[in-house]
Parts: sequence; structure tokens; C-alpha cells
Amino acid sequence: MGAWIMAGVTFREAARRKILWTAFLAGLAFLALFGTGMHFQAEHFTRASLPPFVRYQVLSTMLQVGFYAVDLLAVVMTILTSVDVLSGEIASGTIQAIATKPISRWQVLIGKWVGFAGMVAAYVAAMFGGVTAVGYFIGGVLPRHALVSALLVLLECLLVLTITFMFGTWFSTLANGVIVLGLHGLAFIGGWIEQIGAATDTPRLVTVGVVSSLIMPSEAIWRRASFEMQSSFARSFRFSPFSEASAPSLAMVEYAIAYLLVALIIAVYHFDQRDL
Repeated sequence: MGAWIMAGVTFREAARRKILWTAFLAGLAFLALFGTGMHFQAEHFTRASLPPFVRYQVLSTMLQVGFYAVDLLAVVMTILTSVDVLSGEIASGTIQAIATKPISRWQVLIGKWVGFAGMVAAYVAAMFGGVTAVGYFIGGVLPRHALVSALLVLLECLLVLTITFMFGTWFSTLANGVIVLGLHGLAFIGGWIEQIGAATDTPRLVTVGVVSSLIMPSEAIWRRASFEMQSSFARSFRFSPFSEASAPSLAMVEYAIAYLLVALIIAVYHFDQRDL
């Protein structure tokens, strides 16, 4: 019960933060811009009388761009809203007002994690649903396996959230943010290196990319989600910004789940042991 109470308190506190509403406003602005672009492109194809196959492939690619932006917004929003939740409260001493109550420290951390996880899930659902609605009602296109892909993006955000919590029990807010953003940047670059290596048949580049995904599997989860959403025709291309020459396997998804659980256990253990 203590963890659930803490989760509710954390969710309400997060909802009052200006950065959360700023993220939602940025998401609405993005959906408006994306919908406008999709409308003009679909209208152009109607006037040009292009073959339906060409129209569908181009608009499907635009839809992938939209989901890529949603993934970026969700990850950044997750980091910015949660980076101060533990480290900031520890530094200011406000965590003592909670930790001294008849509630275990692990319940405090898990409760805060659950609260933020609920907020992230709502954001991903709203943005994913918005892009899907724009693609269907304006462009007449839909992603394949949309629900699976949305769950994978949510897994990516929960992974980043957990890493942020873990480092928040060790470092200051600024250091925590730099570390988590740096790890995600490493995963991003490694993912592209892996794709380039697969497209050019360079095994060493592929190995570098795989190692970076093992260090931080967040980008690999997004690439798997992107792969799930693509049509068979898009998958047949050897290399492009949104088709996978080297799609992460389901084993990588399982690894990311294990990675998340281990990071959460470490966060709980260190938060319980450290001097507040």
C-alpha cells in the first residue's frame, strides 16, 4: 500500500510540473505540424494522379518519420521530468520528510517509479495514437503491428526512466542528466554504425554497434519498433533512414527487459543503503 500511495502522490506532483505540460503542448504542436504536412502531401498525390502503390509507400515513410519524432519526444520528456526526482530531493533534504515516515525506502523508490511510469505510458499512448490517427484519417495509411511498436517504445522509455532513477541515487541532478543523455547518445550512434556495417558487409562495424546496444539498449528497442511497423516492401531495402539492414532480434528485447530489472534492483538497493 505504501508504494501505491507514493505512486499516486508522485503522479500528481509530476502533473503539476510545468515541464510535463510543456511536453504535452510540444506534442500537440508536433501533431498539428505533422498533420498539415501529411495533408499537403496526400493532396499533391491526389492532383498528380500517381499510382496508389507509390502514394502508399511515400505516405508510409512520412508516418515512420512521425513515429521517430514521437520516440524522441517521449525519451527526452522521460529524462527531463524524472532526472531531479531522487537526486534533487536528496540534495535538498526533502526526501527525509518522506523516508522518516512509516514506509520503507524501497516503497518510496518503487512508488515514485510507478508514478512516473504511469505518466510516461499516458504520454506514449497519446502521442502514438495521435500520429496513427493522422496517418489513417489524412493519409489513409496505417503502421503494421502498431500496438506492439507502442509497447516497445514504452519499454524504451521505462528503460531510460529506470537508468535515470538508478544514477539519481548516486549523482547530482546535472551529472545524472549528462550520464543518461550520454548513454542514449552512445546507443543512437552505435545503432547507426551497426546499420551502416550491415549495409556495407563490414562485420567489425556491426560488432561495434552490437556492443553499444549491450551497454545501453534503448536505441535498439526503437529500431525493433520501427522494424515492426514497416511494410514488407520497406523491409526489402538494404539501407535507408527508417528500414533496418540489421534489425535487433527479440533476444535484444529480452535483454533490455532484464537490463531494466537489474537497474531497478540496483537503484532500490543503493537508495536503501545510502546516507540521506
